[in-house]
Amino acid sequence: MWKLTRPGNQHDRLTRDNLLDLEDHHLVRIESVQDDQRQVWVLTARGHREAKQLLEREGIRISVLRKEEYDPDTGQLLGTSYSDHAAAVTTTAAELHRAGIGHRLGFTTEVGHRLGNGYVQRADLVVRAPAFGVPVMLLEIDRRTEDAHELVHKLRRYWEWGCLLPSDADEKSVRLARSRPDAIEHIDHEKRLWRRVYPPTGREGLPPVAFVFADTTAAKVANTVAVLEEAGRRYWAPRQYDTYHRGITARDYGQVVPVLVTTLEQLQEHGAGAAVWRRLGRTGEQTLTAALDNPDGDALYHHQAAHADAKEQRRRLAEREERRPVCSRCGAKFTDQRWQETTARGGAWKAGDLSVCGSCSADDVAREEAAAEAARRQAVVSPEPDARDQGLGKPRRGLFRWRD
Repeated sequence: MWKLTRPGNQHDRLTRDNLLDLEDHHLVRIESVQDDQRQVWVLTARGHREAKQLLEREGIRISVLRKEEYDPDTGQLLGTSYSDHAAAVTTTAAELHRAGIGHRLGFTTEVGHRLGNGYVQRADLVVRAPAFGVPVMLLEIDRRTEDAHELVHKLRRYWEWGCLLPSDADEKSVRLARSRPDAIEHIDHEKRLWRRVYPPTGREGLPPVAFVFADTTAAKVANTVAVLEEAGRRYWAPRQYDTYHRGITARDYGQVVPVLVTTLEQLQEHGAGAAVWRRLGRTGEQTLTAALDNPDGDALYHHQAAHADAKEQRRRLAEREERRPVCSRCGAKFTDQRWQETTARGGAWKAGDLSVCGSCSADDVAREEAAAEAARRQAVVSPEPDARDQGLGKPRRGLFRWRD
């Protein structure tokens, strides 16, 4: 509690004093004391009502009230069993908050994700830390009480939930999703159900899932991660881009769940902001944002595709230059305009001699026009006038008769 509320404090005195003050006002009570003298505090009925009024109007769900009930025969307080798993969840949230990852009101526990068959997959912890570069992340806290394959099933259910459409999805998207099993991949994430629940992740793919292992050995963690990595590959592994380009090394993360693993002990020893997160499919550990980023993903693809497009364009231009005609008269290469004139469908008959360039063709046209002009001028020159045209010996005509 003190790590979550006062991460800068080195001891829990302030938190303890606050709890004692709340106890005086009958808002909290001590439910049990553990063997290591840790006290388990819970809300009273009055405290639960007040907390509900304060938090639910902010959109924060509050847990169920732990009622104070006693055994009628022994008088012993019932329901005092302490959950080590719940403590691990709270401690994980505290370590994230201590590293500046998420506001203390940005954590939610036991968040349900209902699948199409009615099954509800509950995340142990959901953190929203947009200021840190993690708009949303789902966490599963495992104390190795579950089989490794059960974690694979959880991952599968998160992936299936990320592929669901909302109940009021448009008819076109619904028909497309039903057309074939992989059709959902062609429906934008903005139209899916998960975007009604969580903000965009700022990265490719579905909301990330982190598995935090607690109170176990390194060997058990390694074995569990190996099973999760191999058996869950369908849900976390990126694919090759479907493109005609060659030499594309980028990977498509658009339809996968980014999966991270760490241990609670690492978070406590080094801090959640340190390089303690390992992304499935990668070797070594990274910081949280580095593990979530995809340096070989969408950005690299667009860079490589643009480079491939430019290379392909240069190749096509080179091949076109090799096919460019050469003038049979002067040896000059055809311009694009002249090439178009000599190859245009239905218009090549206007281009004159198809084997000559534009300049030589223009010279031909000029000579032809000059010759035609000369012939025209020659045709309109008047003939030599005869004597009659000069009025010599030409009879004169009167009004009614000819006269000499």
